[in-house]
Amino acid sequence: MSDGLRYENSGVNYDSLDAFKRFCQQAAATTREALAGSGYGEPRDVRGESAFLLEGMDHYLAHVEEGLGTKNLVADAMLALTGKSYYASIGIDTVATIVNDLITCGALPLSVAMHAAVGDGKWFDQPGRARELAEGFAEGCRQAQAIWGGGETPALKGIVSPDSIVLAGSAMGKIFPKSRRVLGNIAEGDAIVLLASSGVQTNGLSLCRLLAERLQDGYQTPMKDGRAYGQALLDPSAIYVKFVSACQHAGLQPHYLAHLTGHGWRKLMRPSQRFVYQMDNLGNVPEIFRFIMENGPVEVREAYATFNMGAGFAAYVDPADATQAVEIAQAQGYHAWIGGRVVQQDQRKAVELLPLGIIFDEQSLQVR
Repeated sequence: MSDGLRYENSGVNYDSLDAFKRFCQQAAATTREALAGSGYGEPRDVRGESAFLLEGMDHYLAHVEEGLGTKNLVADAMLALTGKSYYASIGIDTVATIVNDLITCGALPLSVAMHAAVGDGKWFDQPGRARELAEGFAEGCRQAQAIWGGGETPALKGIVSPDSIVLAGSAMGKIFPKSRRVLGNIAEGDAIVLLASSGVQTNGLSLCRLLAERLQDGYQTPMKDGRAYGQALLDPSAIYVKFVSACQHAGLQPHYLAHLTGHGWRKLMRPSQRFVYQMDNLGNVPEIFRFIMENGPVEVREAYATFNMGAGFAAYVDPADATQAVEIAQAQGYHAWIGGRVVQQDQRKAVELLPLGIIFDEQSLQVR
């Protein structure tokens, strides 16, 4: 459909972004000598993963830096329209996007830091908004079982719009003992367990904002569940730390963990190995995504290439452990299900969404 919305219509081009990421990985690799004599080394094949690791004698340290994206602009619009601040949810979202990447290597968060850049310090004078942001960030840290360690609040006049804030942050985590590291040792036949998202979470918001501009009532447009479109976009993200922690305490060792954010379901083939990831149970699609697809319109292939579509986290496990992994997730309050399996087909690498007849080949995900 020629008038359908695509993520690139919103100004986001992953080809350009990913090319820069690959260049950075190459340049960053030239700095390894700085670790000489530190007692730490860089593990093999860690670059290109969601978290960076340093290897010590009996543990690993993990580090992640991530940004919220543009979800706070939806909160600003809803504040102007309704007088209600959603910045407590935005605080949780900011922590979620950081720690959900950190745990993919098996590290549990120790501390989280906030980076809150504004164009004008007066942004913090808005009654209640700044306080709610701080309270939400603290709640996100509690859900992540981590301490809020500090942060930075620069005023960047001329770079950031005077009425906006750019939210990001970093986290440090630890893997101890070292045997708990998620190594990426995927094997044919492994089961892929999916954990449900809470909605859009923090990915694809640029496209969601573009859609709001096309709707007659914008963010106030009602959905079939009775909520306004903007309200549904601002549901706080799920934080999956408790699942990984519970797996460790149960002695269940995932072969790989993936946070389904940018690139949508294409992220299922982030592992470096050449496998086909066949998904036959896609789960229930939340109403927010049905609304976006219908009103964009957004084609189903584009939707699964951009959004989490109801699955925010994936655990690749031995098939004998799949049912236990689902039970562990459910015991921690997550909805989870067995979504598919790992299949070897010569040197082919792809994600296949079998019920939809959609195939994403390896050229559609170039993050290494």
